[in-house]
Amino acid sequence: MNVQDTIVALASPAGAGAIAVIRVSGAQALEITSPIFKSVSGKVLSEQKTHTIHLGHIMDGERTIDEVLVSLFKGTNSYTGEPTVEISCHGSNYIQQEIIQLLLRSGCRAAQAGEFTLRSFINGKMDLSQAEAVADLIASDNEASHQIAMQQMRGGFSNEIAQLRQELLNFASLIELELDFSEEDVEFADRSQFKELIARITKVLKRLIDSFATGNVIKNGIPVAIVGEPNVGKSTLLNALLNEERAIVSDIAGTTRDTIEDELSIGGIGFRFIDTAGIRETVDVIEGLGIKKTFEKIKQAQVVILLFSANEFLANAESFKTEIEKIKNKFPLKPLVIVANKVDQVSESDIKEISNQIPNLHLLSAKENKGVDELKTKLLEFVNTGALRNDETIVTNSRHYDALLKALEEIEKVQYGLDTDLSGDLMAIDIREALYHFGEITGQVTNDELLGNIFANFCIGK
Repeated sequence: MNVQDTIVALASPAGAGAIAVIRVSGAQALEITSPIFKSVSGKVLSEQKTHTIHLGHIMDGERTIDEVLVSLFKGTNSYTGEPTVEISCHGSNYIQQEIIQLLLRSGCRAAQAGEFTLRSFINGKMDLSQAEAVADLIASDNEASHQIAMQQMRGGFSNEIAQLRQELLNFASLIELELDFSEEDVEFADRSQFKELIARITKVLKRLIDSFATGNVIKNGIPVAIVGEPNVGKSTLLNALLNEERAIVSDIAGTTRDTIEDELSIGGIGFRFIDTAGIRETVDVIEGLGIKKTFEKIKQAQVVILLFSANEFLANAESFKTEIEKIKNKFPLKPLVIVANKVDQVSESDIKEISNQIPNLHLLSAKENKGVDELKTKLLEFVNTGALRNDETIVTNSRHYDALLKALEEIEKVQYGLDTDLSGDLMAIDIREALYHFGEITGQVTNDELLGNIFANFCIGK
């Protein structure tokens, strides 16, 4: 793409709506837009002040396409850091395309995915990690992912990285300077202060790397598999969690032949619940395939809810306990929530007996919606929301995570060099590598291929 071109794209979602926003950005934005805009007050658009809005009509020769509002952003004081015009028109698909086609004929080029944000990065309006946060903000579908994206877009993460990089760069400069005076055997970099800095950088990097486990599940949602024997109420529980009739509920065992998935936000965290086929011995080929898929979904899940019927437990206690141990042994690293359903069908003494036999048991009646909210609270315990509540930096981007790991590896080499009195020229190599990986995160070090990969995931118009 040629970043010198003036580009145009629909900035609002595609499709008909009340209004649509068409964005034009580039050096010729005003020159291209002004001739096709006829102000109701007779003003010349290109002569108006920046950050003003004007009512008028988009004209194709003598033909009026639509009555619109035009917003002006002159100079570099815009989202992209270059002259920008935004046209708010009526949301008809026909009107949108007529205006865009007119702008293309007048000298604009159709913007590529993420090109407006790319220009913002190139023009220094934001660094690369902030630009990536724009895509995360657009994709956020729960409070937690929105909060993290906003924190990163405001520069919280990049500021932390930039500060560490600058301090390391200062010491690197002093060590490089020592190399110029190697014959005089002088030290410009205080080794004790340098050790303190390396220790602090190591601590911050490890905290950021550890936060990725939390950030990844917040960004992508936490998959939760609901498993158990047929007819224990798995589909009823899914419906109760979602508060809608999402899955078919029947007294006939083996109704669910395939997995059913849906998402729910609990306490601002996204959870993806998977209702699976009941686990049992069967000769039914279709049901057997469903059971096979159940075990595949358990492997993919981060939390497993193992459900059984309270009214059938006491008669088959040992069998149920064996099933619980099977799941634990097969998936030892999976957090397991053991739930007794249909407690409305048993007595208080039976509930007490079941609870005595199975520790940390959760009791509920999915049909009567009792204990469902408590189960949601229990699921939140599997997410580290402390860092989120304290507004700490949480890494959600796998590219950042990879760069942090590489930076930590180089910092540990520098630490080893300090501990073993390694020569400055060898330490300088490791420091440069660490600085390189820090720069990868914020975009101080980049290339066209990397930018292409990042911005290809953006939507057109952003």
